[in-house]
Amino acid sequence: MTLPSRTLLTIAALLAASALTAPAPTASAQAPAEAAPGCASSVPYVSGQGGYAAYRVPAVVTTRHGTVLAFAEGRRTGAGDSGDIDVVLRRSTDGGCTWGPPTVVAAGRGDTRGNPAPVVDPRTGAVVLVTCFNGGEATEARIMRGEVPPERGRRVFVQRSLDDGRRFSAPYEITAAVKPAHWRWYATGPGHALALTHGPHAGRLVVPANHSAAPPAGSPDTGAEPRYYGGHALLSDDGGRTWRLGFTDDSYDGHANANESTAAQLPDGRVYLNARDQHGTLPGNRLDTHSSDGGETLDRPYTPQPALDDVPVVQSSVLQPPGSPLLLSAPSDPAARRALALWRSTDGGTTFTKSLTLTRNRSAYSDLARVDRATVGVLFETGVDGPYETIEFRRVPVDRL
Repeated sequence: MTLPSRTLLTIAALLAASALTAPAPTASAQAPAEAAPGCASSVPYVSGQGGYAAYRVPAVVTTRHGTVLAFAEGRRTGAGDSGDIDVVLRRSTDGGCTWGPPTVVAAGRGDTRGNPAPVVDPRTGAVVLVTCFNGGEATEARIMRGEVPPERGRRVFVQRSLDDGRRFSAPYEITAAVKPAHWRWYATGPGHALALTHGPHAGRLVVPANHSAAPPAGSPDTGAEPRYYGGHALLSDDGGRTWRLGFTDDSYDGHANANESTAAQLPDGRVYLNARDQHGTLPGNRLDTHSSDGGETLDRPYTPQPALDDVPVVQSSVLQPPGSPLLLSAPSDPAARRALALWRSTDGGTTFTKSLTLTRNRSAYSDLARVDRATVGVLFETGVDGPYETIEFRRVPVDRL
């Protein structure tokens, strides 16, 4: 779906005018995060601190100046996916060893702001953040059943920072450009989005996402049938000022159900996409595919990735550091969210080999970022009694992978 050129110009003008008008509001006090001895890891978010009952859904990028930005959903009343939820941020200027005070980038004010998908524009260095909104009373199940009016359902917003993540513009809505009217549920990422750095589409921003659709005519409108989940991508060729839909995986075949998605650009220029298989009937819980045209279309539909059968139904992250294998982070117990591990692929995602287990504790969502030439950072949910007690940042030397 593409907006008329006059509308696109208006969006660009309004977004530029709103950029960096004021610092992001500060979250309630939270103690500065201290790194473990040797700076192997740090804990930027602890559930129950800073005015939030839980922190979930981490996303991380490293800016052009080397600042690590750790985003998360600050959930005020509990770990549930709906309610009063803010998108929060902590910055680290020493590679993730210590963290500055938390700020609120997108305030829920009783509603839900979440699914952070940040990316650094390779042309300008601007930090672009795409997020989703829904009314605090609206659950995913109600939205899928069509019980929520559009203004309280899932909507999509973008923000920009031109000062290394210190301040962000106010959220500006792009729903009309990227969400067809018959879609119901909608989720960006979560986890970092992708900036293409080489090939014919260099500079393009690609946000992997997923959606649900209304049932076909004559089908029962239960909203719970898995065939109505599908994947898609948001594309921007002007640094995040205007957006459009790229590929749409809308087979809704009842078997492969692409849900939370992640993407990386391979050395040959193709985009590798990996998605959670939501309630599918096929073996395993991960689906993947490639795009040879920068996210415009898929080379083939999402299909199961058998090399990742140890991963439970959960979000994951992929990253292709220069000169290194393609990496994937996810829990490695197929029966539970625990034992976060890293896998590597030397053939562009055709096969994966488990490379390193970061913890045996409970663990869930994660995100990957290149910290510097020698280090990869993993921002992940973990805990002893449950997977949502903290969000930890682990520094992993590339030579260990």
